[in-house]
Amino acid sequence: MSRVLIELRRGGLYLSCEVYERFFAGLETVVLLRRESDLVVLPVRHPAAGGYLLKRRNGAGDRVVFAPDFFREHGISDDADCKLEADWDAEQVALIARRMFR
Repeated sequence: MSRVLIELRRGGLYLSCEVYERFFAGLETVVLLRRESDLVVLPVRHPAAGGYLLKRRNGAGDRVVFAPDFFREHGISDDADCKLEADWDAEQVALIARRMFR
């Protein structure tokens, strides 16, 4: 597994350029899921399939997934501000932040 840091701030999930390039390079969207207490970030290979946009936020290539509706629906307030450890799970083909939800 590959452990990385991601951030949740004001309804946005922030990914560094390194995290984006390593796991989501060339993609425009991801799907966010809650599986029990875990946050699952799935790559979407075909943009027409939907999901949340991976918006470029600066010249360094960092990305943000703005999804306050998803986080609110799962009990995370708009003012949440935390760093999350996440691991790439090759079996699920997803980036997973374990025990994010209570």
